[in-house]
Amino acid sequence: MNYWYEGNLNENVNRREKDGVIYYIRGMREVDGHRMERYGIHTHFVEEGESYIRLIQDYVMPLYQPGDILSISEKVIAMCQENTVHMEDVEVGWLARVLSRFGHRTKSGIGVTEPHKLQLAINMRGVPRVLFAAVIGVLGKLIGKRGLFYSIMGVEVAGIDGFYEHSAFDTYHEMATLTPKNPDRVCQRIEDKTGIPAMVVDANDIDVVILGSSLMLCSIADDILIEYIKDNPAGQDDECTPFVNSGYRRCRGGKLCSEDGDFRRINRTFHFSLECAMIKHER
Repeated sequence: MNYWYEGNLNENVNRREKDGVIYYIRGMREVDGHRMERYGIHTHFVEEGESYIRLIQDYVMPLYQPGDILSISEKVIAMCQENTVHMEDVEVGWLARVLSRFGHRTKSGIGVTEPHKLQLAINMRGVPRVLFAAVIGVLGKLIGKRGLFYSIMGVEVAGIDGFYEHSAFDTYHEMATLTPKNPDRVCQRIEDKTGIPAMVVDANDIDVVILGSSLMLCSIADDILIEYIKDNPAGQDDECTPFVNSGYRRCRGGKLCSEDGDFRRINRTFHFSLECAMIKHER
C-alpha cells in the first residue's frame, strides 16, 4: 500500500500570514473539472471544552472568502465537545489484550493494536460483534481486502483516535477522542453563525469519511467533497492545521497559481433544494 504521508507538511516555503493568522499552502487539486486551491490554517493546540465557533472566528474568518469550503478535523470538534475518554477510565479485559496482538498498524495510526482502544470498541459494540468483525477482518486480509473490521464495527469505533504513545502531542498519549456528537448540527451551527459552509471529516492518509456537513454543501456529492481533501491536506503529524479551506482562486491575469497570496475570487454559487434541506434537517 502506498502512503502519501511523509512527515510534517508545514514547510516554511509554503508558510503565509494574514491578519495574524498563519496558514500553509497545500497546493491545488483538480476534481470533476474544477481546480481547488487548499490551505491548512494553523491554530494553537485545542484543549477540551473550547468553543469551535470561537476558533473559526479567530482563525478561519480572517482568511475566508465567499465560495470557500471549510473542512474540519473531527478530533478538534470532539475536543470542543469534551467527547473524550482517558486511559485511566478504561479497564482492559483479557479479550482486548489478546485480540490487540493481531491488530494492524499503519503510518496513519495504531489501529486496534492498543488494548485500551480495542476495549473501548468492545464496550461500545459488545463481545459478539467484535469477535465477528475480527474474524471477518482476518479473512479479508487473506484476500487482500483491508478495513472490514471497521466496516462491521461502524463509524463510532472507527472514530476512536488516541491512546498513542508516539503521538506528537502528549495529551493523546493517555487520552482518546470519540466521534463528534451530531456533526451535521455542528456544521449547520457553524454556517449559521459565520456564513461558512463546513464539513466535519475523519481523514487520514488512507481514507476520508465525511461525518457531517452544512446545508450549503448539500448539493455537492460526498465523493466530490472527499476528492478535494483526499490527500489529507490537514496532515497526520504535529501540523496543528485542523481547518482546511478549499476554494476557486486565480492570480491576476487569469493564471492559476498556488504561491501568490494575491488571489481574485471566482464566484461560486451553491444551489440546494427544499428537499435537500429537509433531508439534512432529518439527520
